[in-house]
Amino acid sequence: MLQDTLKKAEKAKKKKAALGEDIELEEFETEKADEHEEVESLEDLPKNYQNSLRQVGVDPDSEERGGSFMMMDQSSIMAQSTTESIELMNIRDALEKYSWLSDYMWNAISVDTDKYTAETALGDPGGFFIRALPGAKTVFPIQACMFIGDERLAQKAHNIVIAEEGSEIHMITGCATGTDVSSALHIGVSEFYIKKDAKISYTMVHNWGEQVEVRPRTSIVLDDNATYINNYILTSPVKTIQSYPTAYCKGENSKVVFQSILGGQKDSVLDMGSRVILEGRGSSAEMVSRAVSKDQSQIYSRGHLAGKTQNVKGHLECHGLVLSDDSMIYAVPELEGSATELEMSHEAAVGKIAEEEVLYLTSRGLTEEEAASMIVRGFLSMDITGLPPELAVETKRMLDQSLKGM
Repeated sequence: MLQDTLKKAEKAKKKKAALGEDIELEEFETEKADEHEEVESLEDLPKNYQNSLRQVGVDPDSEERGGSFMMMDQSSIMAQSTTESIELMNIRDALEKYSWLSDYMWNAISVDTDKYTAETALGDPGGFFIRALPGAKTVFPIQACMFIGDERLAQKAHNIVIAEEGSEIHMITGCATGTDVSSALHIGVSEFYIKKDAKISYTMVHNWGEQVEVRPRTSIVLDDNATYINNYILTSPVKTIQSYPTAYCKGENSKVVFQSILGGQKDSVLDMGSRVILEGRGSSAEMVSRAVSKDQSQIYSRGHLAGKTQNVKGHLECHGLVLSDDSMIYAVPELEGSATELEMSHEAAVGKIAEEEVLYLTSRGLTEEEAASMIVRGFLSMDITGLPPELAVETKRMLDQSLKGM
């Protein structure tokens, strides 16, 4: 009886933490971090670091990448582009080079949004600046990595990505920690500006340590006929993560796609979601998430679609599998309409593995555990839409790699 009461209290505590109560910045080192030297190639890094990069889709040899950026702790150790049509540099150098860049900083996200954005604004900025020049089309994706190697460090990054008119850029971002890092904090502020007829596809894989706290803050602003595709993959344990990117479809016929794959393990608390504000006539959004919880993990899957003008469309979908009695999935779909001519829908479902599916697979010679594993992998392996064929294959490979731990 007492044990059941303690379990309920712990669940209530985690739910409260996910919904509002938060971490203390004073617990982490926010002022000082070891300086790391720049590298010519990611292959110059230690082998164990290179292995961590590969697990999150970052290729150390960079042969099929249009450029590479890496931030280790608070140091930008590499920023290289392979084409003149794509500018890639650390945000500090970019601010020194372009006076107009300050007009973009804190434009999509307010500096006083919360204590994490305010903390990021303090001190020297870290992070990347990526700009696709007008009409530029990337063949290979740009890769970026945020890596934490110091214990108890608070890594702070402010990233700016600009796709100029008619350009198209694809990005792969991997985030990880060193194997000897047991506790750390990552705060990442990212602002995307997608101009008329431009497109950005952004695939992110997280593989943080089990005691790492993660607080990304992301906003995307789209002009006429602009497209933003976001693929997010997290299947490894993390202490807590709180992420709620917001896209503003200001331009006519602009389009946003959010696709998320979440695997909750151990005592992870994943407070995840996305929001799209449809302000331009004919703009549209699709938000799809797949979530699996096991052990004592808690997953909060949120989604908010707001139709602000005529002739907009949006669909929100969240499906979840609960694999253990001590885990939980909390789906929160929201639709908001404030115009007469709009079409928005949502679908949410949380359940368990179907017994008949397990019985069928065991009758074919699989063990019950193998059958359940196959069903979970199939459930999470949703089709990634809207990418070029080569990048779709690469994203599928990254997903398969992430699912091995599930």
